[in-house]
Amino acid sequence: MSISQNLEAILARIAAARKAAIAPAPATHLVAVSKTVPHEGIRETIGCGQRLFGENRVQEAQSKYPQLKAEFPDLELHLIGPLQSNKVKEAVVLFDVIQSLDRIKLADALAAERDKSGKCPRLLLQVNTGEEPQKAGVVPQEVEALIAHAHKLDLPLEGLMCIPPADDDAAPHFAFLAKLARDHGLKNLSMGMSGDFELAVKFGATHVRVGTAIFGARQPIAT
Repeated sequence: MSISQNLEAILARIAAARKAAIAPAPATHLVAVSKTVPHEGIRETIGCGQRLFGENRVQEAQSKYPQLKAEFPDLELHLIGPLQSNKVKEAVVLFDVIQSLDRIKLADALAAERDKSGKCPRLLLQVNTGEEPQKAGVVPQEVEALIAHAHKLDLPLEGLMCIPPADDDAAPHFAFLAKLARDHGLKNLSMGMSGDFELAVKFGATHVRVGTAIFGARQPIAT
């Protein structure tokens, strides 16, 4: 299937899942994850009307998106991968949303860059719901403290993000994240990827991050 056909099918599946939602979100936004996708694939997706994109790495996004954002002012770019503190300046320039706030040091770095440049992307806090040591994200027992710190710094924290363990049933993780968001008055929930986005929608996801179901299997970027 083509990118346009894939997008149409995914949007239809999101709409169907919303009808069966346990806790429907005000809207569910599709974030097209363009990791390793070349310029041609991204441009084709833009041509189909897609405007929300996600990238895992600052450096890769820098090689693809500055020109695209200049051409398409309504394009919105999300950082969905871990962010190193020494990459904050570059990330703030390029991204509209950073979904991977996960530690106090990073919150401090974002606030410092905001104070210097006057700019800060909207933020989601990444929660390591499975407490996996190899995975980014704040562990559940430290979520409250990090949210409080972000509020103290007056950062634009809007929601939560998670990536459940690959071998787990995702439903309890999505339900847990949704409860955390409600408990802390956060409106956005980024959860669900190509294999489980419909389930995430049923638990109230406001953003689903879909890559391979749109673009196919990832391929190395030509250099």
